[in-house]
Amino acid sequence: MKKNVLLYALIIGVFSCLIWFVINKGKNLVPNTQLISTTVSPLNKIVDKSAPVVISSNQSVVEQFLHNIKSPLGLLLLQILAIVFVAKLFGAIFSALGQQTVVGEMIVGIFLGPSIMGFFFPNFSAFLFPLSSMSNLQFLSQIGLVFFMFIIGMDLDLDKLKNKAHNALVISHVSIAFPYFLGVLASYFIYQEFAPVNVSFLGFSLFIGIAISITAFPVLARILHERGLTRTALGAIVLTCAAADDITAWCILAAVVAIVKAGSVLSAMFTILLALIFVFIMLKLIRPWINSISKRYDEEEGLNKRLVMIVFFILIASAYIAEIIGIHALFGAFLAGVIMPQRLQFKELLANKIEDISVLLLLPIFFAFTGLRTQIGLLSEGHLWASCGLIIFIAVLGKFGGSSISAKLVGYSWHDSLSIGALMNTRGLMELIVLNIGYDLGILSPAIFAIMVLMALTTTFMTGPLLNLIEFCYRKKLPTEEIPITPVGKLSA
Repeated sequence: MKKNVLLYALIIGVFSCLIWFVINKGKNLVPNTQLISTTVSPLNKIVDKSAPVVISSNQSVVEQFLHNIKSPLGLLLLQILAIVFVAKLFGAIFSALGQQTVVGEMIVGIFLGPSIMGFFFPNFSAFLFPLSSMSNLQFLSQIGLVFFMFIIGMDLDLDKLKNKAHNALVISHVSIAFPYFLGVLASYFIYQEFAPVNVSFLGFSLFIGIAISITAFPVLARILHERGLTRTALGAIVLTCAAADDITAWCILAAVVAIVKAGSVLSAMFTILLALIFVFIMLKLIRPWINSISKRYDEEEGLNKRLVMIVFFILIASAYIAEIIGIHALFGAFLAGVIMPQRLQFKELLANKIEDISVLLLLPIFFAFTGLRTQIGLLSEGHLWASCGLIIFIAVLGKFGGSSISAKLVGYSWHDSLSIGALMNTRGLMELIVLNIGYDLGILSPAIFAIMVLMALTTTFMTGPLLNLIEFCYRKKLPTEEIPITPVGKLSA
């Protein structure tokens, strides 16, 4: 033992002396800047501009510490810590109040953004979220959304949707068509005040329509699960409606994005044609191929690394192709999830590899980024708040009213119809994703973006209380019997 210690000390000592000797000899060397300037390549010049700045030895420890905090990586890590901490805090608070944790996480962005923290603590807000750091947060949030939309796509089973009764499609499509019309109608009256410069009424109205008519499938599924309604007839029809709603809405959104980006009808038609070819290839060629490959690993307890690599390649390639076609990368990620094999073990194992990092870490960053974009202070006049109230009223009327009335027309009781309407009125995360796409494309101005974010928060927040109010009015619990009993005209199991 003593021999090893002495040998260790001898080796470390010898090399330490050698290192000191070389450093001592080299401290008087001077770089040949003239030689460097004549041989450096253009690429190296670009890299040199982003090289770290050497801190002067005359600076104090405090100054060096502050410099490290403000470095791009240090600031990004600090932002992530602050966002995740506040998101979990707000999530716990809202969960204790009987709301979904995602509602609290959505409000975190408003709290950390210019509307609250930026208003009361402008210096601290400017230090924690300077404008120069927004691109880093946006990049992380977009990566998180790509993975999240992939998970949402995996949750949708096209085979099961095809086997359901037509009632779900009727309710779903009415709950899109009616609010879409109301959104386009509202656009006619708010276009001149809220539309950005050089945005046509066509693009603005089509986008407002899709933003009014979206439903948040993941939040709705959580609500049903927490209320014990997943395996009831009501839960089955609502989940099917929301799934059909999401598929339809994302297809419409892809078309709207194509029209806005193309700038002309001919270009838009070409983009939509490419999108249809892309969807056909994914459904008819890639889906059977990945399904056949995955069957080879059914006997294994975990997913083979080669299969996981193939899945991630399909995800990223699909998102990339959708982006270059002009229908947005998130649609490609969603479609990649839809074509994944529907075997439960495969979905669970794959989701476990993606969901935690996406939902627990990257999505709160997206909520915060959205909140940092939201400037409620822009609504400084009474007529702007009146416009906000009108948008919220139209959104609730279109989604809640359209879903409830269509459910009643296909044979449901008023109790179930109103419950379906309340659940379909949930917008949540999906709405924020759509709004950010519109903001990035320049379709939404900061003022209308803030109004639409408030609409998304309001309609999501009101879902739980509205269901409780419906229960109170009918003075009975929501049906908790299992699905086997299916009234005439309703969805079968």
